[in-house]
Amino acid sequence: MTAEEAQLLEKLDLNRLPRHVAVIMDGNGRWAQQRHLPRVAGHSSGTKTARSTIETCARLKIEALTLYAFSVENWRRPKSEIDFLMQLLREYLRKEMPLLQKNHIRMRFLGRTDELPKGVQDDVRDAMERTAGNKGMVLCVALNYGGRAEIVDAMNAILADQNGNAGRAPITEETLTRHMYTSGLPDPDLLIRTSGEMRVSNFLLWQIAYAEIFVTETLWPDFNRARLLEALVEYQKRERRYGGIREGQAGPEKSARVVGE
Repeated sequence: MTAEEAQLLEKLDLNRLPRHVAVIMDGNGRWAQQRHLPRVAGHSSGTKTARSTIETCARLKIEALTLYAFSVENWRRPKSEIDFLMQLLREYLRKEMPLLQKNHIRMRFLGRTDELPKGVQDDVRDAMERTAGNKGMVLCVALNYGGRAEIVDAMNAILADQNGNAGRAPITEETLTRHMYTSGLPDPDLLIRTSGEMRVSNFLLWQIAYAEIFVTETLWPDFNRARLLEALVEYQKRERRYGGIREGQAGPEKSARVVGE
């Protein structure tokens, strides 16, 4: 642990950490461009940051971590880059399985995974099966994911459930939440975006309604453990309010913040 990391860790109240951290991992391409390297070099370097982030969150006993790996819009990228990303994901799942098991991490994948190449689907299924019995942090990888697509899929699932029912119940927030990809998980308390961009990029649109947002200029491959701890320290400085109720106070606004929690 570096001196900076130790100082940041001392500032953390381990009893007030976010339950769910979501990360938009942005800046791989710019990182590579700054170093006159191909874009794929940035993606490769970014996997090291992912490893550090996953292991740190697991050791801090954060309940869930969601990483935005590949969006539905990313199919517009050059085929060579897409092929590299898919192969990189497959290699990552195989190489990092010992780390996942050591830290008792359970994997979930959010998105239209049935549209991925068959080999990727097989590896995704295998990773979920091999970690299904783990009781530690839930690691969600958003893969072929889009926030709007998720809401559409949830609505179609609700309609399918109600098909043929004479007395259709009205759709509520609770109903929709149960049909989202993240069903059973708390909504993110903290959304981190690297590379300085000030947008949510169609990521967890339903779930981040009350999330604190931390934007850093640091590009994803340079987002080390110190920067993660910095985001957590900043999160704890903010006064969390839910409809005018401070965090920790009783009230219907807070109890309704995470539907189904």
